[in-house]
Amino acid sequence: MLGGTSLRACAAAYVLWLSCVWAAIAEPLPRDVLEPYIVPPMSLGEQLNDQGVWQLLNSGGAEAGFVFETEPMAPLPGFSGAAINMLVVLDLEGRFLDVQLISHNEPIFVSGLPEKLFFDFFKQYRGHSISDTLVVGSPYGAGGNGSALVYLDGVTKGTASIRIAHESILAATLKVAREKMGGISTGPPAYPDLDYVEELTWDDLVAQGIVTRKTVLNREIDAAFDGTLWEDDDPEAKDNPDDPYMDLWVVDIGAPSVARAVLSKSGFKELQDFMEISTTDEPVLVVETARHGLVTEEFVRNTSPDLISAEQGGFPIAFRDSDIYIDLNENVPEALHDAVDFGAALILRTDRRLGFDPTADWTLRIKALRAHGSFQPELGSVSLEVQHVTPDRFYARVEAVNPTPPWVDALRNRQVDLIVLGVFLVGLVGLLGLRLNRLAGHRHFTPIRLGILAFVTAFIGWWGQGQLSIATPLAVARTAIEGGSYAFLLYDPFSLAIWAVTILGFVLWGRGLFCGWLCPFGALQEFAHHIGRLLRLPQIEPSAVWDDRLKWIKYAVLFGMVALLFTAPARLDKAIEVEPFKTAITTLFVREWYYVAYAVGLLLSSMVLFKGFCRYVCPLGAVMAIGGLLRGRKWIERRAECGSPCQLCKVKCSYGAIKKTGEIQYSECFQCLDCVTIHDDQTQCVPLILAGKGRSLGVAAE
Repeated sequence: MLGGTSLRACAAAYVLWLSCVWAAIAEPLPRDVLEPYIVPPMSLGEQLNDQGVWQLLNSGGAEAGFVFETEPMAPLPGFSGAAINMLVVLDLEGRFLDVQLISHNEPIFVSGLPEKLFFDFFKQYRGHSISDTLVVGSPYGAGGNGSALVYLDGVTKGTASIRIAHESILAATLKVAREKMGGISTGPPAYPDLDYVEELTWDDLVAQGIVTRKTVLNREIDAAFDGTLWEDDDPEAKDNPDDPYMDLWVVDIGAPSVARAVLSKSGFKELQDFMEISTTDEPVLVVETARHGLVTEEFVRNTSPDLISAEQGGFPIAFRDSDIYIDLNENVPEALHDAVDFGAALILRTDRRLGFDPTADWTLRIKALRAHGSFQPELGSVSLEVQHVTPDRFYARVEAVNPTPPWVDALRNRQVDLIVLGVFLVGLVGLLGLRLNRLAGHRHFTPIRLGILAFVTAFIGWWGQGQLSIATPLAVARTAIEGGSYAFLLYDPFSLAIWAVTILGFVLWGRGLFCGWLCPFGALQEFAHHIGRLLRLPQIEPSAVWDDRLKWIKYAVLFGMVALLFTAPARLDKAIEVEPFKTAITTLFVREWYYVAYAVGLLLSSMVLFKGFCRYVCPLGAVMAIGGLLRGRKWIERRAECGSPCQLCKVKCSYGAIKKTGEIQYSECFQCLDCVTIHDDQTQCVPLILAGKGRSLGVAAE
């Protein structure tokens, strides 16, 4: 038993340390960092919450489990002060598919033991269930046979670090299981009501069932092992069948009124100092006054006791030794005082945030062990159970607040951005819908257009992260095929608003509204083109034949992605990188060098080949072109002379969207309005020039 002011101070400091770490929850790692840890054919699905829990998808794209880090949810500090971060892959039945070490700063493995030992330890979790009683360490002799315990081999000299990592895994896994797999934690946890005062004695606690006692006689433990290899391995049980084998006392001392009746004044103060620092922990005192005991010789203080496990509602409770001083009230029976003196007492703690409810029934299990044989003995065990619950009058509970739907929170969080975006979109649609020809004919049209594109790049793209991507149509297609909710679209209302206006644009103008006015990367390419012109770089313009051929590439790319959707959905995330949008817009070129080189290369090529990516490669552009089939009118006016004999609009069209006949190819029109400007300009349009000279050939609008 540890005691003394210095040791208590150390314990308090450790708890303060732990509490601070809990408060400073680590940010979850992004998708591109986690994906390499997922072994094919499994793949990473959608992120399920802001603590880094992701869907695990099988080869068919269906949900197969959960992927999560331990640090954001259970950042138990290691010996360096930093948490050990592991990636856990769990199937829908609560079985570990994989556990991998992501990062750590444990001194013993940084500059001592081979780090490979640390990495290899986590391989042992594979195949085990969260309902298994997992224990770090080796059983005595060959005791794995017949034992209900599941032992994970530790690392010699690195056991403490291993135990911390193990407990972090269990705590994080338990939290995910409760939240995602139908656990019992459906509301806020109960917490001790500090304002509730009731004068109680030890006898009151026993009479009211606030203290639970479990007694197991020698003959009862003998009966439990009857018929097994270990039935004759406890001579004392045979000799004294009516003596107690285990006399266990359990009391939850989180409530101050209960703690005062159990502990002395100094012991109560010790506990309250602990509780002031560790406000979310629930302390439970367990005392064993018979011969069984509570722990083995291998037990390490401040870790999970090796013989003790617990569960509530079908899920394990992550109990851990508090390692604080125990001094009982003088009214407590002498046998319990003696047990404390002999070290057969522990104050266990569990974090209520992980779902433990002290006012609901829970089960404490103590393993009774027997060894058979002298040389490499085989270990057997039976589980001794005790049910416990604490009356709810000692506890309070935060009123459950029905959380607002995520899409409502998303709207609130981006309220200002959405207002600015809404004003801009309404203004742009109104300008193009009601005053399009006047806009195209304005003498400052080019500066106005470039100003709008600059706003799109800076506000919609870099600030608002509203760059649309082929990922969204593919996700919608996957949901339509596999079934499920389209609610994921609501989580990004900023992009959803742009999609809504883009679809409206399909009906009014075709693909041109988005590709010509609302695409941030398209705007960057247009700026690159103007810079190339200012630098007088030679311009590359494919012949009409090659232009027509190259335009089919984007449809081939789109077809390839749709094929992957059905055959290898796990590879879609990589295939989508054909779009440079994530690099140039989402991360503002802060990525691996090869992604940056690709995006910059496309922009540099736009200086000599006008918007080459948009015209020839962009799979989203292919989707926009297909969506443009919804167009309800031919909004670009034409004359009878357009195409024959006049070819001016065709020659000036940088997109190659005008046929020799003068007909507009709307599937390739980016709504730059150059042809509209020429059509209305009496100094550029040949038919208007001829008409001005008295040689009108007649005007017809298509």
